[in-house]
Formats: sequence, C-alpha cells, structure tokens
Amino acid sequence: MDKIIPRWEWRAFGESFGEAEKQFAALPAGDIEESDELYLLSSVLDDNVKVRYGLMDIKKLEQVNADGLEQWKPVMKDSFPLPATEAKKVFEVLGVPAPPMSRTDYTLDQFVDELVPAAKNLMAVRVHKKRTRYKVDGCMAELADINADGKETRTVALELEDPARVIATVRKLGLGSLKNTSYPRGLKQLVGMKA
Repeated sequence: MDKIIPRWEWRAFGESFGEAEKQFAALPAGDIEESDELYLLSSVLDDNVKVRYGLMDIKKLEQVNADGLEQWKPVMKDSFPLPATEAKKVFEVLGVPAPPMSRTDYTLDQFVDELVPAAKNLMAVRVHKKRTRYKVDGCMAELADINADGKETRTVALELEDPARVIATVRKLGLGSLKNTSYPRGLKQLVGMKA
C-alpha cells in the first residue's frame, strides 16, 4: 500500500445524537453513499476487517490516546480471488488460527463459505450502510444508518490526522459524554457476539 498517514477516529452508536444532528443539518451535506459490506468479527481482537466493493479491507488499531481517540492504520486492500498466503494474514489480524487451506486462492464466496465457518471465534456479519458525509471544523464526519444482519442502529463519526482537532470537534458537537466505540466493537454489541 502507498504511504498513508493513520487517522485518529471517534465514533459512537445509538438511536439519535441530539444537538449534534441539528448542527449537522445546518451544514451542507457531502456525499450520500450506500454500501453493502461484510464484516469479519473476532471474539479475540477488535481490528477492523471487512469486505467492501470486492476488496478485503483491513485496518489495525495502532494506539489509543488519553482522550480515548483511536488511531487506525490501513494494512490491506486486496481484491478477490485472494491468494491463500493473504487469506492466512486475514486470520492472523483477527487473532484466530487459520483453518486448513486446500486452494491456492479463494474467491469471496469460497472464503466466506469454506474458511470463515471453519475458523473458531469468528463471525461474518452482512452490513448495509447509508452514510451522509460532512466537513466540520476540518474533520471528516459522517452520520450513518446501519443494518447488520437485520439489526438496526445509527452511528456518528469524526476523523482526521490531528487528534486535538477531532476531540475538540466531538466536544463542540455535544458528543463528549458518549464512549468512543469502533465499528467492530459496535457491531459485536449489536449482534450479541461475546468476547
């Protein structure tokens, strides 16, 4: 992957976000995007592993700062069919042993139908997102409606390379009392996956 500066992220899940939603409504909305994604959730680790737009897309948690912001670094964006060597790396990131692999590469269906069920402590969750993007004080922001295997929630997020600006914007929007919860942790809570 090209050199990427990891971003600091803040996210919360809930039914509504009060004053923050009013402030977003007063801003010009950016792109509205809908996507269908497949998250691989591990009961062992919380790294962000998903398939979006036909790509295996992985971000690893680099660090958490004193304000609870999380710095995530993209480490994989590979297309299918995925070579077996790369498929093994996916299981390593998830903290679970890779199941035996009999193929040299795997289509998405083969990966999901053969490898995921054979792995322990792992769940594949189909997620539909409808995201509305905004720009707030230089931060990238979004409000999203989520359907994960039939269970619905909303999420609000802010991110930028500058953590001081992210946390200042979180507080300005009146969201400072909410806990920062990454996508993997939020989805695990939503679908009832135990650690």
